[in-house]
Amino acid sequence: MTGTNDNRPEFRRMLEDSHKKNWDYVLVYKLDRFSRNKYEATIHKKTLKDNGVKVISAMENIPDSPEGILMESLLEGFNQYYSEELAQKVKRGMRETRMKGFFQGGGLPYGYKVENRKIIINEQEAEIVRYIFKEYASGLFARQIIENLTSKGILKNGKPFVYSRVYAMLKNPCYVGKYFKDGESFDNMYPRIVDDETFHKAGLRCKTLKNGKKSVKTVYLLKNKLVCGYCGKAINAECGTSRLGQKTNYYKCSGRKKYRNGCKKETVRQEVLENYILEEVTKEITNPKNLKYIASFLLKLQENPKQNSVLNMLEKSKKQAENNLKNLLKALECGIMNKTTNQRMLELEKEIEDLEKQILIENSKTKIILNKDMIKKYFIEALKKKPQEFIELLIKQIKMFDDKLIITFNSPIKKEPQNDEVSFLFSRDAYFPKPIQHHAFPDLIPIKIDYYIG
Repeated sequence: MTGTNDNRPEFRRMLEDSHKKNWDYVLVYKLDRFSRNKYEATIHKKTLKDNGVKVISAMENIPDSPEGILMESLLEGFNQYYSEELAQKVKRGMRETRMKGFFQGGGLPYGYKVENRKIIINEQEAEIVRYIFKEYASGLFARQIIENLTSKGILKNGKPFVYSRVYAMLKNPCYVGKYFKDGESFDNMYPRIVDDETFHKAGLRCKTLKNGKKSVKTVYLLKNKLVCGYCGKAINAECGTSRLGQKTNYYKCSGRKKYRNGCKKETVRQEVLENYILEEVTKEITNPKNLKYIASFLLKLQENPKQNSVLNMLEKSKKQAENNLKNLLKALECGIMNKTTNQRMLELEKEIEDLEKQILIENSKTKIILNKDMIKKYFIEALKKKPQEFIELLIKQIKMFDDKLIITFNSPIKKEPQNDEVSFLFSRDAYFPKPIQHHAFPDLIPIKIDYYIG
């Protein structure tokens, strides 16, 4: 990890462990391995010194004398200078490379290749790029363009084009010969593939579709929770329009739609799937036996405030920030005062203030004493009034087949090999009360639901 700052976990652990005074030296190859930031190096060396620990450089002979203090200070100054100068040289070198029109390395946009450090047009791919821009500017959607390309056997890396790649191409100014970096424009790196008029038409259409009527937000309760049981790909939320202009929301396997992997998983209407999931989850959660167990478990947590991991994390972060501020103040006492130290001090003070507010809020939560009836009432009402939040909190994953759903719940319980307490919770198989007669599932086949603790 970079030595230009002290945001290094093991470095921080070493500073913290120095308070135990179990060792006397920190041995480094050179001082620039300890830190290449002069004021941070001074702060942390002062911390170590106060704990009886000395920093020793293996390759730099620094005597224990007033002259040694001066020499060490000069070395640290040169280390920081070298680090900042090197960064400046690298940036300047990369800018000069761009100005000369040479390739800098990394990925290339589709349609280009490199010869003798210069970016040139890959004519075979460039024809496909022009086709995509032309068809999109004339009114076709990305889905239709991808289907047309796939039907002609035109693939990218052996697979059909994906939507994100197509839209990234449509917005990439490299195709009109322009490249932007650090606020500058370079027009000698990428040769033009698409004319300005077609590029602007495609860009305007992208923006219109993004900000137009198609951007109406629909809330999908099961978003990011569904996985196809057949191919393992995510099942994503979709919106379609029928020939009569009626909009329909549904869930569809991304393996079937996006990756064209041959998956035969049927699409499922949004309201059908969500209603059944809510109905079954509500039935299980409000089951008297399960509700009693959940309430008892939460009461145990309430009785043991030490298990409040959020509060512990906030207090730990506050202690770390206070230590950092204390070290910074010690550096100020030693005469180190510049814009960086002032800015860092303000940042730490603001961080401590924000953490104190969060700690107060978290402490106030622990003062509210709940009983079993309150917990039961909360679970029942939350499922009715805030289904999306509750589903997000409760369900870890839903694996979907055409005739079966496997729901895995998030578990607050640390499972152990011989812990039978959780065995009854959501352990039974549940069936829908009657067969679903809907195009989303095969007719007259009862949908089976298995519950698991995740």
